[in-house]
Amino acid sequence: MIKFIYVILMNLFRAPYMIPKMRREADHPEKYSEEERYELARHVIRLMKVTGAIHTKAYGTENLPEEGGYMMYPNHQGKYDALGIIYTHRKPCSLVMDKAKSNTILVKEFVDLVQGKRLDKKDVRQALTIINEVSEEVKAGKRYILFPEGGYDFNNRNHVCDFKAGSFKIALKTKAPIIPVALIDSYKVFNSFWLGPVTTQVHYLKPIMYDEYGKLKTQEIAALVRDRIQEKIDEILPPISAPV
Repeated sequence: MIKFIYVILMNLFRAPYMIPKMRREADHPEKYSEEERYELARHVIRLMKVTGAIHTKAYGTENLPEEGGYMMYPNHQGKYDALGIIYTHRKPCSLVMDKAKSNTILVKEFVDLVQGKRLDKKDVRQALTIINEVSEEVKAGKRYILFPEGGYDFNNRNHVCDFKAGSFKIALKTKAPIIPVALIDSYKVFNSFWLGPVTTQVHYLKPIMYDEYGKLKTQEIAALVRDRIQEKIDEILPPISAPV
């Protein structure tokens, strides 16, 4: 949280120029292409990374399908998670975000730049509408990020919680590839007491195709995707010693 405040303060001098620019491009998709808006979002992330001494390494980008839409399901660690994915994902992608957290300054501009969807967890009808909208866009070739944990703990230390089964209704409706995404040390950026330079990792795992998950229940898909992510994290990180 301290680093988040630091990064915001160090970039305040850019705000009078960057925020109106982000707002202008987000509000006029007829003038600015999806690629232009996405590159602006990545440029702003790049400025934040430089200011905060944040380094993000991507692995497994060769696993991302070249054509067609797909759903990316990452573990959730904090405010930097989506930024780290967008920065390392070269082709435009979007995200589904909790409506309650999506309307603060700068977050609002990011969500609108990538034409993200705001999901109201308290409104079942609205949530169903969002699921249907995202499903149609994925069928049309769009790529989406959705965090199936639904939230995160402060300073979560790479802990992966259970995935919510409902998050995978979109995949079943679209029959699109599921891309598990393992995030490592992303929590250190804006959701811990870490102040120094930080290196995060984004691991794009092999796609899970409809042939593999199509006959499973949503609860089973959720467990499958979570297990793939947990296996990758366990493979990368040293085992944690048991308390003495």
